[in-house]
Amino acid sequence: MGHLAMSERSSTTSIETSMSAQKQQQQSELKHRVTTNGKSSAAANGGFPAKNGQPLVSAVDGEVKNIERKHQVDLEEYTKKFKGDRVFGIQFKAPLKWGNIIMISMLHLFFVYSYLTFPLEKLRFLSVLYAYIMGAVVGFGVTGGAHRYWTHRSFKANLPMRIILMLCYTSAGQNSLYDWVRDHRVHHKYSETDADPHNSNRGFFFAHVGWLMMHKHPEVLRRGRQLDMSDILADPVVRFHEKYFIPLKMLCCFIIPTAIPVYLWGEEWYISFIMQCVFRYVYSLNFTWSVNSAAHLWGTRPYDKRINPRENVLVSFVAMGEGWHNYHHVFPWDYKAAELGKYSLNLTTMILDGFAKIGWCWDRKEPSKDLVKRTLDKYGDGTHPSAPEDKDHHHHEHLPEVPDPEYDCDDDAESSSTESTKLDENDNLSKKSVLA
Repeated sequence: MGHLAMSERSSTTSIETSMSAQKQQQQSELKHRVTTNGKSSAAANGGFPAKNGQPLVSAVDGEVKNIERKHQVDLEEYTKKFKGDRVFGIQFKAPLKWGNIIMISMLHLFFVYSYLTFPLEKLRFLSVLYAYIMGAVVGFGVTGGAHRYWTHRSFKANLPMRIILMLCYTSAGQNSLYDWVRDHRVHHKYSETDADPHNSNRGFFFAHVGWLMMHKHPEVLRRGRQLDMSDILADPVVRFHEKYFIPLKMLCCFIIPTAIPVYLWGEEWYISFIMQCVFRYVYSLNFTWSVNSAAHLWGTRPYDKRINPRENVLVSFVAMGEGWHNYHHVFPWDYKAAELGKYSLNLTTMILDGFAKIGWCWDRKEPSKDLVKRTLDKYGDGTHPSAPEDKDHHHHEHLPEVPDPEYDCDDDAESSSTESTKLDENDNLSKKSVLA
C-alpha cells in the first residue's frame, strides 16, 4: 500500500484522536462503575462489582438517581427559611411539621381511647399471640435489619435474608430504609450535637418523638450529605424498597397483618385492626424511640463515661437488645450491640445466631475481649462487673467510637466536637487482633 497523502494523514490523525478520546471516556465511565465516590470496590461478585460482598451499581443508574432526587433538598434555601415557629407564646427552635404532629397525636389519642374501650370479652388467645409474634417480627426488622445490618454493616447476609430483613422492617411502618440509615449514621457520627437528628441534650420529648414533629436542623442535612451512602444504594433490595415504599408499607404494616387473623381464625375486622394497626403499631414505635431517648438519658456508662448513651435494661427488654447503648456507641460495629446479657435481653442476637447456623449470615463482627476490657478500664464509670476497684481512671484522649477494623476512618467529613479526641494509638488494632 502506498503512503498517505498529507490531507489523508491529517484526517486519519483526527479520527485516531477522536477514537482515543472516546476510549478514554469509556474507560472513565467503566472505572466510575466499579468505584464508590472515588473509592475502589473490594471485589467482583458474580460478575458484578462488589464492596464488602455487596454488589455495586453505576452512579448513573436510573433507580439510584431517583432515590437521590427524592431525598435531595436545596440546603441553601432550606437554611434561609429555617426559623422556629411560635405557637401560643412558645418559641420553638425549628419550623413545625403540622402534618406529623396531627398524625402522631391522633394515633396516640386513638390508642388511649381504644385501650379504654376495648371489649375484653372478645379477646382471643390466638390474636394476642399473633400480636406478640408480629411485634417480634417488626422489632427484628428494625434492630437486625435497618440498624445492625444496613446502618452498621456488622455482619453479611445473603439475598433471601436481606429480603426477609427488608419485609420485616417495612412491617414496622417507619421511615424508608434510606432515611433511617442516613439519620442513624449521622446520629452516631455527631451524637448530641446540632447534627444529631434526635439530640438528647434537647430533652426527653425531643429525643423520643419531638424530632419527628419538626424540621431537621440544617446541620443534620449538611452532615448527612457528607456520608457515603453508596452501599445502601448499591443493594437491589433497598432500591426495591425505596421504589415501592408506600404500597409496601401499607401492605406489610397494616393490610396484611390485619387480614391474617380475620381469614385464618375468624377474628372480627375491628378487633384485628385495633390490635395490629393501633396497639402493636404504637408499642413498636415507642419501643424504637426509647433507644434514642431513655437509653441516652438513664442508666450506667461502664464503657465510656464521657458520652451520653447508657446501659438501660428496660430498653433492652422492650427493644430486643438495643438498650446496651453505652457499649453500642463505643463498639457500633459489634453485631450483638452488647457485650453482656443473655438472649432474653437480646432477642435480635439470638435470631441472627440462628440465621448464621443455616449459613444465611456470616462474618459477624465482635471486638476482642481484651480490647473491651482495656476500654472499660480506662474510660468507664466503674459500674462494669469486671471494673477494677481503683476508680482513678487516667484522662486519656479517646474516640467515642472504636473504629470498625474493616474500614478506614472517614476523611471526607469534618469532625464534630465529639470526635476531636482519639483513643491511644495502641487501641487502634488491626483487624486480626481486634476481631475475636
